[in-house]
Amino acid sequence: MGEICAGWGMKANMWSILMNSNTQWVLISTMILGIAAGMVGCLAYWKKQSLMSDALAHAALPGVVITFLLIGEKNLFMLVIGAAISALIGAFFIQWIQSSTRISEDTSMGMVLSVFYGLGIMLLTIVNQSAGGNQAGLDSFIYGQAAAMVQSDVYTMIGLALLVIIIIFTGFKEWKIYLFDPSFAKGQGLPLKGMNILYTAVLVTTIVIGIQAVGVILIAALLIIPSVSARYWTHSFKMMLLVSGVFGGSAGIAGTMISTMGSGWPTGPFIVVVASGMFAVSLVFGKERGILIKYLQFKARQRQVGAQQAATNLQQRGLEEVGK
Repeated sequence: MGEICAGWGMKANMWSILMNSNTQWVLISTMILGIAAGMVGCLAYWKKQSLMSDALAHAALPGVVITFLLIGEKNLFMLVIGAAISALIGAFFIQWIQSSTRISEDTSMGMVLSVFYGLGIMLLTIVNQSAGGNQAGLDSFIYGQAAAMVQSDVYTMIGLALLVIIIIFTGFKEWKIYLFDPSFAKGQGLPLKGMNILYTAVLVTTIVIGIQAVGVILIAALLIIPSVSARYWTHSFKMMLLVSGVFGGSAGIAGTMISTMGSGWPTGPFIVVVASGMFAVSLVFGKERGILIKYLQFKARQRQVGAQQAATNLQQRGLEEVGK
């Protein structure tokens, strides 16, 4: 009887949490963030720069802490601006190291990721040891804490995420040409340098608005996993964008709902675990490249070849009988 009462109590508590207006706004914001991240992740996937999102996410941390030190308060909009500047500086260093030395792109990304993240952790430790710094809640930028967002944070995240989605939708044809045939895009007069800048801008924007909810360590997973999962369901770039957005939005909602069930549970890990579950399902059941579908197709080809071989053998026997 006690277990039944406890179960009902947990359900009632969960229902009361979901009915809270602040929680609903947080769920909407993480859903829209997931959609934006899934769509931007598709661009990074086809540009073969999935690791770039991880490098820039870690590079954003020093900007968050330095901005807090300058303004003295946790204002998400200002922190996003600081994170964006820091991430863009990281992107500049990656390009500079790659073009000025013989160091490869992935190595330069790893160097920038490590140096900037180490600097960010050092500054964060200093801030947390200062008066009032520990109460600022900057630690939520490491693993993400959607429940810690206030209404202004939610509005900032929703507005910037919608801007990213609109940019991708309105420029769909240009993105497609830019990613799959840069030479043709250049011949058509499409400014490749401008597209590169716009691509970096939407990538950085998605990263910096997501670090409050998902954290600097795991925001890259929200960009990478939905797009890779969507690849198992379709060969169409347009459908991949839509499916990836659905996966990202669903992971955002489900992960946030789970994290609200416990006190102080970080949002990022739960969102990533949900997204990973979607990837596992896609890996097995995806209709284009899933393991199960490939296995069934292989067995079907085996049966087809076996039937053709049997028919050939029967025909040969018939010819032999006629020859006798």
